[in-house]
Formats: sequence, C-alpha cells, structure tokens
Amino acid sequence: MTAELGHFALILAFAVSLFQVVVPLVGAARGWDSWMEAARPAAVSQFGLVGLSFAALTVSFVTSDFSVALVYENSHTAKPMLYKISGVWGNHEGSMLLWVLILALFGAMAAVFGSQLPPSLRARVLAVQAAIGAAFYAFIIFTSNPFARLEIPPFDGRDLNPLLQDPGLAFHPPFLYLGYVGLSMSFSFAVAALIEGRVDAAWARWVRPWTLAAWVFLTIGIALGSWWAYYELGWGGFWFWDPVENASFMPWLLAAALLHCAIVVEKREVLKSWTILLAILAFGFSLIGTFIVRSGVITSVHSFASDPTRGTFILGILAVFVGGALTLFSMRAGAMQAKGVFSPVSREGALVINNILLAVAAFVVFVGTVWPLIAEMAFDRKLSVGAPFFEKAFTPFMIVLALILPVGAIMPWKRAQIARAIRPLRAAIAISAAVMLLVFAISTGRSALAVIGAGLGSWLVFGALSELWFRTGSGGFSRLSRLPRADWGKAISHAGLGVTFIGISLLMAWQVEDIRTLRTGESFDMAGYQVTLDRVEEMAGPNYASTTATFTVARNGREIAVLRPEKRIYPVQAMPTTEAAIKNGLFRDIYLVIGDEQQGGGWAVRSYIKPFASWIWLGCFLMALGGAVSLSDRRYRVAAGARRRNVAVAAE
Repeated sequence: MTAELGHFALILAFAVSLFQVVVPLVGAARGWDSWMEAARPAAVSQFGLVGLSFAALTVSFVTSDFSVALVYENSHTAKPMLYKISGVWGNHEGSMLLWVLILALFGAMAAVFGSQLPPSLRARVLAVQAAIGAAFYAFIIFTSNPFARLEIPPFDGRDLNPLLQDPGLAFHPPFLYLGYVGLSMSFSFAVAALIEGRVDAAWARWVRPWTLAAWVFLTIGIALGSWWAYYELGWGGFWFWDPVENASFMPWLLAAALLHCAIVVEKREVLKSWTILLAILAFGFSLIGTFIVRSGVITSVHSFASDPTRGTFILGILAVFVGGALTLFSMRAGAMQAKGVFSPVSREGALVINNILLAVAAFVVFVGTVWPLIAEMAFDRKLSVGAPFFEKAFTPFMIVLALILPVGAIMPWKRAQIARAIRPLRAAIAISAAVMLLVFAISTGRSALAVIGAGLGSWLVFGALSELWFRTGSGGFSRLSRLPRADWGKAISHAGLGVTFIGISLLMAWQVEDIRTLRTGESFDMAGYQVTLDRVEEMAGPNYASTTATFTVARNGREIAVLRPEKRIYPVQAMPTTEAAIKNGLFRDIYLVIGDEQQGGGWAVRSYIKPFASWIWLGCFLMALGGAVSLSDRRYRVAAGARRRNVAVAAE
C-alpha cells in the first residue's frame, strides 16, 4: 500500500505542476492577481506531494519491501541502514525522484520567501519552474516508475552496487543535485525576465542568491565526489576527467561566470544579454549532464542507465526548454539595452575577461567530453579523450584567470588604472614570489608545475587578504570586522581557489608512487618512510568478506601509523572493491592499497606519498564556505524590498 500511495502522490504532483504552469501564466498575461497568487500554494502543495512520494519510496527501502522492483534491484536485508537509505537515490528511478523533489523544494522556497518579488515576475518564475517539473514528472511516470511491483516478491534483494556503499556516495548525490537543480531557479528567472522584457539591477539582485546557493551546493557535491574517488577506488587520483565528472564541472564553471556577471548587471546595468544567456546555458549543461548519465551514449563508470528511450525523452526535454529559452532570447535580446558605460580597464572589464575565460574553459571541457561521440557518429572512429588533453587545453585558461583575479577584484568600477590597482597588492606579489623561489629550490630537477601552481595559488590567497585589508581604508582592524559579509565571502572563496591550486599542483608534481610484491614481514623504503607488511587476514563485514592487510609505517625508526587497507568481496553481486588506507596529514598523505595474492607468494602492494592532497578539499571547503558567508549577507535578503520601499517614499 505504501508504494501505491507514493505513486498516487507523484501523479497528483504532476497534475498540480500542470495547474501551476497554466494558471499563473494566464494571470500574469491578463493582470489577474488571484490567478497569479495561485502559484504560491500550488508550489508548496507540489513540494508536499512529491515529498510524500519520496518518503513512501524511502519506507519501502528501509523496510526491505522486495515486492517493489526497485527495492529488489538495489537493496538487501544484510545491507547497513545508511546504505538502505542511500539506495533510494543510488539508481536511475530513485535519483530522478530525488531530482524532482529538489526541483519542487526550490519552487516552494521561491513561493514562501519571494514575497518581495513583483507579483507578475514571481508568477512567471514559479510557472517556468513548474513546467520543468511537469516534464520530469512525465519522464518518471511514463518511462521510469520507481513504484513498479513484482508479481511474485522474492525473499531477498540483489543488493546495491558495492561501489555506492560508502558514506561519500551517500551524501555526494544529494549535494550534487541541489547544485544541478538549483540552477533551474536561475533559468526560471531568466525566462521569466525574457517574457516580461525587463532585466535590471533588481532582477540581478533577486537572481544572485539562488545562483550562489546552487554554486555552493555544486561545489560541495563535486568535492565529495572527488574525495570519494580518491580514497575508495584505489587508483590514487582525485579527478579522472570522466564524462560524468565533466558534466558536473561545466555547470559549475558557468554558474561561477553567472555569479560574477550578475554583479555587473546589479552595479552598472550592463551585460544583461550575456547574463541571461549564462543562466540558460548553466541549467542547459545540467540537463546535458542528466542526458549523459542516463542515455548510455557515452561510457562512464557513473552511468545510471543505458536505455535509448529514456535518453530520447531527456533529449526532448533539453531541446524544448533550452531551445525554447534560446529562441525567446533571440527575440528579446535587442530590447535589453545597457545603461552604463565602462572602460576596458575597470572592474567591469576584469569581470568580462573572467566570464570569457570561464565560458571558454567550459566549452573546452564540453568539446573534449563529446568528441568521442562525434568521432564515432561522423567518422566511424572510436576515440578516447583523456587527462592529457584536458590538462593541456584547460589549464592555460585557469592560469590567466588566477593572474587577473586579485587585480580585477580590487579595481574600482567604471574606470581604473592598473598601476594604482596593483599598488595594494605589492605584499601579495612579494610573498608569492618568495613562495615560488622556495618551491623552485625544493623542486630542483622536477616539473615546473609545482613552481607555477604554488605561485599562482599564493597570489590568489594573499591577493584576497590584501583586498580585504584594502577595503578597510584607514580603519585598520577595527574596520575589518565591520566589512560586509559579501566582501568576506568573496575573499574566502578566492583564497579557497588558491588553496586548491596549491594542492593540485604540488600533488601532481611531487607525488611518489611505488608498486611491488611484498611478503608478510617484509619492508621497503619510500621517500624516507619505512613500510612493513605485518599480516594479511580474512575478516567478515556486515554484507561482505574482506581481505585486510596490516601495515606499519615508520620514519627514522619511529612508528607513525598503522594502516589497514582492504580488498572486499560482496557475495550477492560477486563484485570486488578496493578500500585504500590513508594516513592523512596537512602536508602529505601516506596512501596504501592491497592487491591480489601473487602466484609466487606475497601480495601486490601499491603505495603513494601524496603531498598537500588535503589542500585540494580544504580549498573546496573554503570556496563553499565563502559562498555561504556571502549568502548570509543581510543585503541579499532585504535590499530588494528596501529599494522598493525607498522608491515608494520618493514617489510620495
């Protein structure tokens, strides 16, 4: 009965979404207040219904109701409770239900907290949001029903993919979807503005918090996925340039560009057309990611499904919404006239360069991602585009971005002088040069990547700190605590990008790898550490069998860690997984992986020393924290309403 209740609630949510599309749009076109106001209770009701549907599916997983086909395919009675819950979205149908739940959540939040929006704009935003929801409700109901029953319920399930039975994968998809789907709000605001034919500073002020929230969630989601790949898969890397990884990275780049571009619209009322276009493309690339994961057109370890019918349906959704929005954009772009002018050497000019670099970088990643598909369709050739292409094609844009970012952030609006803008950054330049010299001295005979990356990262970090100090004027430390939170958030995010730069460059340049066969009791030296294989034993987990090795790691005769990497076998799916053992540190990670037992005796052992690996995720955390601090700025919540009140007072 629970499954039927969830299915019925999903169908009702679909019906409410259709009502939410039609009635508010007609009301906005005719100026009927009651019809426009109907969008708000409809959005809240839609969220309640799809929440009930999602809760019903969760109950089915938690209670191991194997009469539901989805539970049978993705769960097992011996599975820990955390993975029974995460199994709800660890599959195609359940993940799509999570998608529409988050979509409805954002719509409900806009309805509840959007009282300061003009009624016609709010009605159109909620209608566009509901239209997206209606398309995905139809997709789920007609092609991907999560509540389908089995005629003869089995005694037990087939278990969740063992790679997904990890805390990192339990939390990674929800955060990623909050970012993916959160960009739908920026899209809805853009389409609503195109329908109304008005894009101004107030519109930019309204759209920025939604974009910033989506960007923060997307940052956390990508970081969690990268961290999971680092410690779970056993290959020692943090980013593979896999098509699905790229599918999340492209919207992140475009959302970052949209955030910076919206600032220009808000401050100067220029770049309106470009801002609208970025809002459309950012969500468009989110839909492209959904298509890649679920269509099977590109091979990926992250793929949920390979059903051409489903892929065609999603491609149709992509064509309707992105194609329709771009058509509307082409009709309205000429009406969005810029009101301000600015010199190329100004903060506006720097933000334009920032946008170009981020957009072109996203395009490069897109080309590398889809080129194997194009080559196979057009030239009947099977190609693979790997890390070397992306690193060579993508990295130059990030280097230029890092160079100009601190200077652009400190420039005044409208007109600036480079010499005056650089003056407050002299300390940052000196410190960055000193860091480069230090790294160069350590890196003699190694790659120049460490020198360049450490220098650029330091430039970003100390440039952000210098900008904060510059904002205090003559107020010093007393003024520093009174700076707006948006200024603090910007500095923290820029510094976080610098920390990530340092982590990636030093890890890639200084990493030490060792692969060998080791017998119990034997030791080997690696980069000043002595690693000893003490024992290998068979152990039993809740729903797996484990071959666990115990290593002692010492330095200069002193024990510093005992590490226990595992090789697990999940008997239900007969699938092995690798569980790396990592001794984390601020300046280096010791990373050990146990492989198969060798015919001649001994075990295959892969070992790494990974300098500054933790800085990669520390930088991502700082970027997300900076976004959250900016989002907490009171001006995001009350400025639009204050502006309306001030205009009303002036009119009186």
